[in-house]
Amino acid sequence: MRRDDKTSRGQLPQRGFGPRPFGGPGRGGPHFNFEKVEIKDPWGTLKKLLKYMVLYKWGFIFAFLLVVISSILGIIGPYLIGRAIDLYILPRRFEGFFNFLLLLGGIYLLSSFLAWLQGYIMLKTTQSLVFTLRRDLFNKFHSLPIKFFDLRPYGDLMSRITNDVDNISMVLATSVIQFLSAVVSLTGIIIMMLRISLPMTLVSLLNIPLTIILTNFISKKTRNYFYANQTLLGKLNGIIEEDISGLKIIKIFNREEKEIRKFEEVNNDLTQVGIRAQIFSGSIGPLMNLLNNLGFALIAGVGGFFAYRKMITVGDITVFINYSRQFTRPINELANQYNMIQSAIASAERLFEIMDEEDEKDTVDGAVELQDIKGEVEFKNVWFSYVKEKPVIKNVSFHVKPGEIFALVGPTGAGKTTIASLVARFYDVDEGEILIDGIDIRRIRRRDLRKYLGIVLQDTLLFSTTVRENIRYGRLDATDEEVEEAAKLAHAHDFIIKLPQGYDTVLSEDGGRLSQGQRQLIAIARAILANPRILILDEATSNVDTVTEKYIQKAMLNLMSGRTSFVIAHRLSTVKNADMILVINNGEIIERGTHEELIRKKGFYYHLYMSQFADEVEIK
Repeated sequence: MRRDDKTSRGQLPQRGFGPRPFGGPGRGGPHFNFEKVEIKDPWGTLKKLLKYMVLYKWGFIFAFLLVVISSILGIIGPYLIGRAIDLYILPRRFEGFFNFLLLLGGIYLLSSFLAWLQGYIMLKTTQSLVFTLRRDLFNKFHSLPIKFFDLRPYGDLMSRITNDVDNISMVLATSVIQFLSAVVSLTGIIIMMLRISLPMTLVSLLNIPLTIILTNFISKKTRNYFYANQTLLGKLNGIIEEDISGLKIIKIFNREEKEIRKFEEVNNDLTQVGIRAQIFSGSIGPLMNLLNNLGFALIAGVGGFFAYRKMITVGDITVFINYSRQFTRPINELANQYNMIQSAIASAERLFEIMDEEDEKDTVDGAVELQDIKGEVEFKNVWFSYVKEKPVIKNVSFHVKPGEIFALVGPTGAGKTTIASLVARFYDVDEGEILIDGIDIRRIRRRDLRKYLGIVLQDTLLFSTTVRENIRYGRLDATDEEVEEAAKLAHAHDFIIKLPQGYDTVLSEDGGRLSQGQRQLIAIARAILANPRILILDEATSNVDTVTEKYIQKAMLNLMSGRTSFVIAHRLSTVKNADMILVINNGEIIERGTHEELIRKKGFYYHLYMSQFADEVEIK
């Protein structure tokens, strides 16, 4: 959250993040009630997932064919065993029996090999699908507007692209194949059982209606609990991510116990919902076993009676009992894998919730392709609000000529950073216009606009790579010499060469081994290297000491020469040389002028300046 927008943040709904024009982690929201979480559209989600499966249809088709062949071979085996009993064992005829055993062994061996092969193909195909799914989701993150991330915990978004995708991968690779195998096996077994004895088959099918009723009841419960489990897991990841990144603040304020309680609260919810999900999911197996054992006992009794009455051969009753035992396996697999598929659908819905979000709208009709800009910026009666009917920028108008240094000052929450965010088109205005070189920026593609912008933020973001590559991020085709020259202009060269590997030192996440001031200097070097036409300096010197600040100010004056610059500052010493100072309060312009003019007015700016540098003011 930007320091000067706390007021506007308070106007947002209290869930997740508040708007952060330039990003930053956060978390919020009420205590999670997992009882009320449900999958909204399981069939719609399944259709969307099937569209991804179609992309790799040949892999799935080949795997499914192997499943069918392997399942059929598995069904033929027991039938051949029954034939062996009637044709060889009972008549005590052993001529050709060895060859028969070789055939039977070959069938089982081929069935096992095909089962392994289809598993291998399915895993490879599934990983390709998951690669595409994860790539599309990551790309989607980059196409969404900033406001999407304002209200969502980063940990939950990370959970969706990791845990939820992994869950889908696991289910597609195993459960879908097992589900299909169970369907084929069940169909084949029923056909073979009907060929042997219709009455005994009808007896075997008596428990199917009860199985369907139980499965349907349990699946509804497990589907909701699996969705809740994934949602809570995302929330828990959000807490972990925030606590690790903010560990220094937690320790400074001795809030370890508070954070532990917060973690335990969500962790307890996750444990409870996980237990419920597993209890309902795990109850399928024992219940099915109970029904199947009762059915098996009934079949054995009826089969024995038919065998006694010579209505069926011993070989056929052996095959039928074998099939009846196998009959329970696919039913159990159908029930269990159905629950796993419900879990995958829950994860998929969380992914497609992101996929279905509206992309950031780039331009209105009549897009203009920028070749170059002079840097003239004009606000015309601009109104903007994060929440409708609660404006944070109110009828703001000003004009910045190319190459001018334009300062924005005012109290915390006045709307200074919001104005800079509007220039960068992180948000679009509600009313009015923002013009660059006389062109409404809504007609300029964001990519074209931002390649002429350079931004240095108060909260510096450094990537987990070398110092050199962090600076080169400003212009990827820059040479090593240009990178080092930018660092010298930012007064970062001296401390960089003292690092263990100098410019090739690999930084930990967010530059953890560097001080705040050093991170800021690297960010400034990055902006210098970008050589933009328009600069946005948002409290760019707030994290450096006074001596370093003076060096940076000199470097910035050289950098800003000939460039349009927006300088947002609480330290008013950094804006004394601005061509124009805009004083913002409650989203409105209350004063404007140069430093000397505003001092002479003895208004709002004068009192702000006096509170910081009373002994330096010379009233003329």
